[in-house]
Amino acid sequence: MKAAAQARRGRQKRVRQTRIFLYYFRGRIFAVRQRKAMIFPAAYRSSGTARPTEEAAALTEHPPRLRLRVVFGADAMLGPGKADLLELIEQTGSIAAAGRAMRMSYKRAWSLVEEMNAAFRAPLVARSRGGAHGGGAHLTETGATVLAHYRALERRATDAGEAEIAALRALLAEAGASDMSGGK
Repeated sequence: MKAAAQARRGRQKRVRQTRIFLYYFRGRIFAVRQRKAMIFPAAYRSSGTARPTEEAAALTEHPPRLRLRVVFGADAMLGPGKADLLELIEQTGSIAAAGRAMRMSYKRAWSLVEEMNAAFRAPLVARSRGGAHGGGAHLTETGATVLAHYRALERRATDAGEAEIAALRALLAEAGASDMSGGK
């Protein structure tokens, strides 16, 4: 039995693979990369057959997008991650659930909320402690206003930059053209 397992291992190759998961939220697609060790049979190496990761990479190509971050000073900024967190807090009614939806720890989500609350004159997120009916969080009037202004600014910047983004995309190298390994 050991000899059969060793023979099988000799015909397989252990490879570190990056898997890409796509999440759809509010009309946008988010890609999350996860590294994982996988074993490919010898047939993949010798036959030149495309590996599953190459097929997945072709499917995950998405159009270019503009990511806008507004920096107010040394410590205060608002970008797409914080805006998404605010939207999810409004939808879920919970900082923890919003953090889980964004695949971040509760501590990280909490610290971002604290940072945003401290940066503006009035808090953006109001929270209540747990108890018999459970706790929760919701956007304040200021939080809803800040989020609306940020999303409007984001739309205007995207609309204004469409032609330049298309011109930049036209100048990009073909996929695989920058592969220095020669496909190995």
